[in-house]
Amino acid sequence: MSTDQAKLQIQDLVVQYNTKEHSTVALNNVNLSIKEGEFVSVVGPSGCGKSTLLKVASGLLKPAAGEALLDGKRIDGVTGEVGMVFQNDALLPWKTVFDNVRLPLEIKGFSRSEQTNEVRRLLGMVGLADFEHYYPKQLSGGMRKRVALARTFAYDPELYLMDEPFGPLDAQTRVKIGEEFLKIWEQVGKSVLFITHDIEEAIALSDRVVVMTSRPGKIKAEFDVTLERPRPFYEIRFDPRFKQLQKEIWNCMAEEE
Repeated sequence: MSTDQAKLQIQDLVVQYNTKEHSTVALNNVNLSIKEGEFVSVVGPSGCGKSTLLKVASGLLKPAAGEALLDGKRIDGVTGEVGMVFQNDALLPWKTVFDNVRLPLEIKGFSRSEQTNEVRRLLGMVGLADFEHYYPKQLSGGMRKRVALARTFAYDPELYLMDEPFGPLDAQTRVKIGEEFLKIWEQVGKSVLFITHDIEEAIALSDRVVVMTSRPGKIKAEFDVTLERPRPFYEIRFDPRFKQLQKEIWNCMAEEE
């Protein structure tokens, strides 16, 4: 895929961590493209460099060699066109739900009435319309995650970078939040690079699943997910095509253990 066809293009990427005693190559010769509106998940063994890849794409980490391009322009430092969602919801504890979601709109210069209307639209979209005056400490983990997602959607970046955002949640809440996120994303249609250790989650969400090798991380294989959209996040797991793809990805990863 050529650069002008990709939203995100990672080319010949090498990342190396250096200390006084030794150096460690975290990523070596990584090449990856994500198209406009494409949802790509990355899975791989622990320590393979999945989160490191995300840090390079966000501009938080400078590679030793190679580059990351957004819309054909080199990512050199943090850019306002990229939105990050971490395992930690990173909400501001002294601000209400309303003001946490409103913050990106205020930074972008929306009028007060525009901010109010958009925040309430987003809170309604994530099922928190009745909680705008609550503080993060008054919410469950799943509710805080919804607030974090609403804030990211308010930010409206060109590219979403998500580092195991549902990882800390219990299994039932994880499925519920994943289902809600998938429905919202299918409406928004932005490009996503999603890091997860959960193969089922990766398949249920994605257009493509990328498998990385153990460290130093490289792209080992890519699997297209041809399941139709809109896609039921939980029920799709019982589709024979889902099961077959899960088996293929599992076997590919098991070779790295």
